[in-house]
Amino acid sequence: MSRPVTSVCCNGPPRDQPYHDDMEQFPPPNEAAVWDALRGVVDPELGDNIVDLGMVDAVEVRPGGAVMVRVALTTPSCPLRGQIKAEVTARAGAVTGVSAVDVVTSAMDPAQKAALMARARWKATQRAPKTTVPARARVIAVSSGKGGVGKSSVSVNLAAGLAARGYQVGVLDADIAGFSVPRMLGVTGQLEATRDAEDPERKLIRPLVRRIGHGEVRVVSMGFLAGEDEAVMWRGLMLNRAVQHFLEDVAWGDVDYLIVDMPPGTGDIQMGLARMLPSAEVLVVTTPGHAAQVVAARAATMARKSYLRLVGVVENMSAFRCSHGERYELFGSGGGLRLAREIGAPLLASIPLEPAVARGGDSGEPAALDPDGEAGRAFAGLVDTIVERCPVLQMTGCSARVLEALGALGTSAAPVAPAG
Repeated sequence: MSRPVTSVCCNGPPRDQPYHDDMEQFPPPNEAAVWDALRGVVDPELGDNIVDLGMVDAVEVRPGGAVMVRVALTTPSCPLRGQIKAEVTARAGAVTGVSAVDVVTSAMDPAQKAALMARARWKATQRAPKTTVPARARVIAVSSGKGGVGKSSVSVNLAAGLAARGYQVGVLDADIAGFSVPRMLGVTGQLEATRDAEDPERKLIRPLVRRIGHGEVRVVSMGFLAGEDEAVMWRGLMLNRAVQHFLEDVAWGDVDYLIVDMPPGTGDIQMGLARMLPSAEVLVVTTPGHAAQVVAARAATMARKSYLRLVGVVENMSAFRCSHGERYELFGSGGGLRLAREIGAPLLASIPLEPAVARGGDSGEPAALDPDGEAGRAFAGLVDTIVERCPVLQMTGCSARVLEALGALGTSAAPVAPAG
């Protein structure tokens, strides 16, 4: 007497195999083998197997070769519930000695969901797409949880200050719908694409360039594609796709730093950047007030959950000093230091509230280029700290030289057979 059990052939679809009740010619199923088999069940939305995602609560081998698998789903009404059950049945049923598979589903508790999402975010960083940003570049994402705190101002002044020191600096205006970088850096023109010298079939967007001192800034922004008074009315996925183009299809060249002016919040663009540039480092901007500090902490939380390093905190608009020397804290005080302590990152700079910053943003002459102004000195201190904490990677090691030599020969690295 026999009954069928669903199993999977390595070269084809599920098939029926006879199972004999006496089990004399079949060894009892091994629980470890069942766990290993379940690693072949991949959640298509999260892109990882259900064992490593923590979705398999238990595997129980019962008398007669029956196996019970308990699977925790993110929600009881998960649209993939039927697909996952079928996959679990097929994979577990293929293990030697398994006579039947009983799949029991349940809903995850909050702790399980948090662990699953952390694993999914980490996994995404391991599948980062190839970009045109050089591996040696330090990528600094200037972020905050809300608008109006001066992320763009900090971004352009940091970029200008680095260029004035002789660095080659890329500036990516990732605030697609709220672009302001072109005016603030005094860069105008239209983006153009030319054929890639290394791959004539491919076209790359050329950044617009402004020389500053012995360095330069290479700028890409939606402001070079849309009019300054034109509204970009796109949904989140379209915004994220635009940033992806700016990372994959722009000839950034051998930049030392890439400064990314992030949009406010913790949405699609922020998640997309964490996936595309897993080596990015986050600089959090806040104003001194408590409300801004609390919201800015969300950007730090997102950075940590996305496995991005926190460089530190910049407090913008810290105080205003009038001509007779009095100091006025118009937006409150202490928010930068409180935020730094809360998220466990250093306070890198406090930028005063000074008219020269606003004038520089309007005229395209960043305040960082004026060493005599109070804001200019504060930005100079920030640049010093960034150079110290985020030094440019020197690709001069043994491996780098070998790869460079192979590239010059037009070959690729290949395994070398051991001498014998």
